[in-house]
Parts: sequence; structure tokens; C-alpha cells
Amino acid sequence: MQKNRITAAALSGTAVALLLAGPARADDTAVLTTDTLAGTAVAAGDTISAGIVAGSQAVFATAPAGSNGMKCNASSFSAVVNDNPVAPGSASLGSTLGVSSCTVTGVPGVTGVNSVTISNQPYATTVASDGTVTVTGTDTAPISATLVLRSLLGSVTCVFVANGNGITGVADNTDNSISFTDQQFNKSSGPAACVANGYFTAKYTPVANAAGSPVFVN
Repeated sequence: MQKNRITAAALSGTAVALLLAGPARADDTAVLTTDTLAGTAVAAGDTISAGIVAGSQAVFATAPAGSNGMKCNASSFSAVVNDNPVAPGSASLGSTLGVSSCTVTGVPGVTGVNSVTISNQPYATTVASDGTVTVTGTDTAPISATLVLRSLLGSVTCVFVANGNGITGVADNTDNSISFTDQQFNKSSGPAACVANGYFTAKYTPVANAAGSPVFVN
């Protein structure tokens, strides 16, 4: 009997140890997962990326929801995951944005776009469990876009920085997208041909890892 009690106690202790040291429970889901909600955690160091919706444009409008301004037929969002904690929480990333194949409409005196350069990348970025995507610059390395435009008077260079040094987007698990809508940029330098403000709108989908697996936010 004494031996049975000792054996039972040993087995009970082993079971407790296994419960404490066993694999993560189902509710220990990372903020960013692949394939499904509560799926495999995106590993630190992995890259996730997406282009804009087919047939859409990345727009740098002269007014919120405006139809005039710079419109780009190609744009991309890419980010390296730095930290992906258990949800609820916020994953930390370093993100880059790219735009190309741009034209201008409705801006007096401006006839075209020579180039667009987005500076100081990558930007500190967080993706929260509620889907909020926050991209942040610094005082010395702001979120900055340099537009070299063709005008009736020749080439002009316009530099814009994000209002408040940040832009905010929304991640949606329905189509694995990240959307930015009317994010304000202010003219930092440039002649009168450069508009005072620009409003950035773009939708990137599907956000996926390097293997092509869709990324979900938990």
C-alpha cells in the first residue's frame, strides 16, 4: 500500500509537470498566423508582403476622397516581422512601401511624374489584435515621399512628410488585406506647383509570407 501511494504521487507529479511544460495551449495564439486564424505563428525574421488589389491604384489625392492628384498603377507593402507575441497584443515589424507607374491628373501646371522616392525606410510598424496597423517615422527619419514632377516650367521636386509622423491602416482577415485611407501628408518643401497636402489611399492584398501562405491577425 505504501508503495502504491508513492507511485500514485509520482505519477501525479509527472502529470502536473507535463501540463506546465507542455506545448502552448490553443489559446496561446500569436498575433500573426498563417493559413488560418489561430494557425501557425509567423516567425520573427519572416517577411510578409502584398501588392495592391488588381485593377486598383495607390492614390495620393489633393483632397480626402478626391479624384485629382497622383495615381500609381503599381504599389507594394512589405514588412519583416521583428516580434510576434501571443494575442491579444501587437506584433512589431519593419515595413517598406513602394509605388511606381504613376500619373498626375487635375493638378494645374503639372503634366506628369518622373519619379517617386519613399525615404527613410524601413518604418517601425505595429499590427494590433484589433486590426489597427500603425506605421511610424521619427523626427530625424520621417515618413517622407519625394515626387519629381513634370510641369509647364520644367521639372519640379516636391517633398511630403506624413502628418504627425505616422499613418494608420486597417488589417482585414476577410481578404487578408491592409488598407490605408486618406492618410495625410504635408508639403515639406517645393515650389507652388506642389500641392499643400496629399492624401494617401491604397489597399494591399493578399498579405502573405514568402511561401505564399495568407497572413491572419488574431
